Amino acid sequence: MSDPTNERKIEHIRAIEHDPATDRDFRYFDRIHLMHRALPELNLDEIDTTTRFLDKELSFPLLISSMTGGDHELVTAINRNLAIAAEATGVAMAVGSQRVMFSSPEARESFELREHAPSTVLIGNIGAVQLNYGMGAKEAQEAIDCLDADGLYLHLNPLQEAVQPEGDTNFAGLQQKIAALVKALDKPVLFKEVGSGLSPADIELGLSAGIRHFDLAGTGGTSWSRIEHHRRKDGSDLGLRFQDWGIPTPKALQLAEPFQDRATFIASGGLRDGIDMAKSVILGASLCGIAAPLLKPAMDSADAVIAEIERMRREFTTAMFLLGVPNVPALFRNRALILEEC
Repeated sequence: MSDPTNERKIEHIRAIEHDPATDRDFRYFDRIHLMHRALPELNLDEIDTTTRFLDKELSFPLLISSMTGGDHELVTAINRNLAIAAEATGVAMAVGSQRVMFSSPEARESFELREHAPSTVLIGNIGAVQLNYGMGAKEAQEAIDCLDADGLYLHLNPLQEAVQPEGDTNFAGLQQKIAALVKALDKPVLFKEVGSGLSPADIELGLSAGIRHFDLAGTGGTSWSRIEHHRRKDGSDLGLRFQDWGIPTPKALQLAEPFQDRATFIASGGLRDGIDMAKSVILGASLCGIAAPLLKPAMDSADAVIAEIERMRREFTTAMFLLGVPNVPALFRNRALILEEC
């Protein structure tokens, strides 16, 4: 495994394993208190948690968020376990950056997941900045085809690239290239930050390029700035200085509210459980992305991932019951359920 992009994938996982503080665990959602119903007038067993995303039905609004991929036994096993669990539980899954498969063809296997998840939503992933470094519609289509994906993430990670020792930092002029890519592909293209949040200006640029789905991916969870800090050999503390830079996920959802009639939003970054998911849906998320709590189970087995997802489903269902909400549409953007925000 000599490809630098491939090696970086393993270095990222090892940094997460060896430094628990890469997960900032800020619990921003704990500042939101909801209106408890002592008489919900509902049967818990009849709560309907199903939802639709990219024209497919999901058992509840969970997305296994982007983690990894590459030519290594560990990352191949992680993605396989996640895909098996996504299919078994009826939730969506997005893969980590597929750029590695263009420099290391052996990495394709880690993204060939449709056989393990034949019916659920799968989302591919390439870095938007790579459109300034030689990638285009051909590579994007190949990323989609490899996964047989229902959509493609264009991830936006200027902070990570700025901190990364070998980062690609030319983000100039991307909007026009993104617009051309959206027109060239027959699958939806989705914007995704990686942990610093999308601003209203970012959403406006995305909409003007034809993007209609946005993963806000705010601060509060995994810090890629801190992860990249561990990879630097020059003694710089730049990654630590910026480890908490960005927009907290609940705030990013609030800032996105004016765009709800033109876009669909995914909440990710710092969500820990089904209660955080319920709060996210109330704030306008159609889907909730969770990664860090699923990484260690995925390193173990598909059954371990399934158990963790089922825990989240029980929490999400219980939260709906205690709010007196029978289904997801009744939860979505229902701000009357917010008691206070601290």
